[in-house]
Amino acid sequence: MTMLTPERLTAAERYLLLNARLIDRLRFAHLFRDGSAAAVRSALAAYANDDGGFGNALEPDLRGAGSQPQPVEVALHMLDETTGPDDPFDGPIVQAVCGYLARVSTSDGGVPFALPSVRGTPAAPWWQTPDDPPGNLNPTAAIVGLLHKHGVSNAFVDTATHFCWNRIDGLSDTNPYLAMAVLTFLDHIPDRARAEAAFDRLTPLITNHVELDPHAAGEAHLPLDFAPHPDGFGRRLFAAEVIEQHLDAVVSGQSEDGSWAFNWPAWTPVVRHEWGGFVTVARLMTLRDYGRLGA
Repeated sequence: MTMLTPERLTAAERYLLLNARLIDRLRFAHLFRDGSAAAVRSALAAYANDDGGFGNALEPDLRGAGSQPQPVEVALHMLDETTGPDDPFDGPIVQAVCGYLARVSTSDGGVPFALPSVRGTPAAPWWQTPDDPPGNLNPTAAIVGLLHKHGVSNAFVDTATHFCWNRIDGLSDTNPYLAMAVLTFLDHIPDRARAEAAFDRLTPLITNHVELDPHAAGEAHLPLDFAPHPDGFGRRLFAAEVIEQHLDAVVSGQSEDGSWAFNWPAWTPVVRHEWGGFVTVARLMTLRDYGRLGA
């Protein structure tokens, strides 16, 4: 078992201090240096819009100021990281988010992958959408899963949960990003028996999209992308030896400057370090949760 040494954790911290966005530097400080949860929330609020959504390049490949569904998912994950004695999901920011999501949802209760307003802003070339985009499990399932995790109850959650179950019950294929969103939903939905049955049925559809070679080149989707933490359905997709092999590869894959690289195109220069900071914090969280940070 290969451990990340304290010296390499310090190298990651230095990389973040030199290169990363404030939000990711504060996330690292909160998660690994006893930094303030309130500081993370304050930084996150700068990405929020008056309509209750999030934009402003919180998702680095969406550079526009306007709200989009995907940055809302990113924001909820970051809020989830700050949960402690107080739960930020009880506050007004999440109620505003739910109001925004209800307004942009389709008639069947789903949130589109992207809204047509993306066309008027700088964005990565893969952010495309039709004029009247349908609801999509990505990101609806992940958003709803996080809201259920924190016991958020309102009309949007009810209708979006119904949408997710209808779509999940009808899935005959998936893709990596949709599968990750569905796993988040299944991890936290209250109906555990139904979640177990859905996971059993979807397992072969999900694993068809996993690259088991930890050193695969290109835009590969690896086991730890589906199982970033050991306590969810994603971990059950893989044998223990596969997870251990990939954790060893994460430790050894840290760059000399302390960062972890991402494997999709950096379509504009600024995202190289914006994603670099985000991914570095994500890799450190995974190593911590699997017990791979050395004392």
